[in-house]
Amino acid sequence: MGFTMGIYLIIFLFGVVMGSFFNVIGLRLPKKESLIVPRSHCRTCNVSLTALDLVPILSYLAFKGRCRTCYSKISPVYPLMEFATGALVVLAVMKIGLSWELPIALLFISLLIIITVSDLAYKIIMNNVLLLFLISFILLRHTLVPLDPWWDASIAAIIGFLLLFLLAVLSKGGMGGGDIKLYGVIGFVLGISNVFLSLFIASVIGTVVGLTGMMMKKWDRKTIIPFGPFIAIGSISAYFFGEELITFYYESFIRGFLLN
Repeated sequence: MGFTMGIYLIIFLFGVVMGSFFNVIGLRLPKKESLIVPRSHCRTCNVSLTALDLVPILSYLAFKGRCRTCYSKISPVYPLMEFATGALVVLAVMKIGLSWELPIALLFISLLIIITVSDLAYKIIMNNVLLLFLISFILLRHTLVPLDPWWDASIAAIIGFLLLFLLAVLSKGGMGGGDIKLYGVIGFVLGISNVFLSLFIASVIGTVVGLTGMMMKKWDRKTIIPFGPFIAIGSISAYFFGEELITFYYESFIRGFLLN
């Protein structure tokens, strides 16, 4: 189902507002703070922010990424997560349309944005957030939108959990417990083939980013790099483009290798 550009703009703006709220969740819940009080404030000078300061993306651009009161720098993570959420919500509607799979997609986007924010800020993936989304995915995947075959989601969840657990053991603690549990939740959404694909993509991106940081001498081997954002990128890629990526890989590499 196609929509006009105006409708897609409204959907994007809705997603941007969602992203702003996900920033709040990802930053406040790990510190056990209320999502309502205190009001949004500058984390440097503690001044309460006005509506002018809280317009998603635009306020950051208008004030050049700084607090209007103390001029301290504001993390670019805020507008990036807002924009990413808006863009991904539009992508979900374009790829999936108004079907029962759309709630799964929106919940999945929400989960990955929240854990990206919290992992970047505190290197924490919250158990209460994972549990909430896990229950939602189990209910949806075993009722309204099951994978084919029906057991694919449950087996994928087990595989996802065990894969990350194995990596944690082999890396001797290089993989956090939150990442392990996250992949168990992700499995219910992706299914078996896409769980492997998402982990492959996440590992490649994580390796490239890690090596680049070490070459630029910003990190060393002891630096703890949050893996959640790479998991989010890999999982989103597999969810929306898994079939195309697997087909491309087969046509470009496997088939070519067999024919030669």
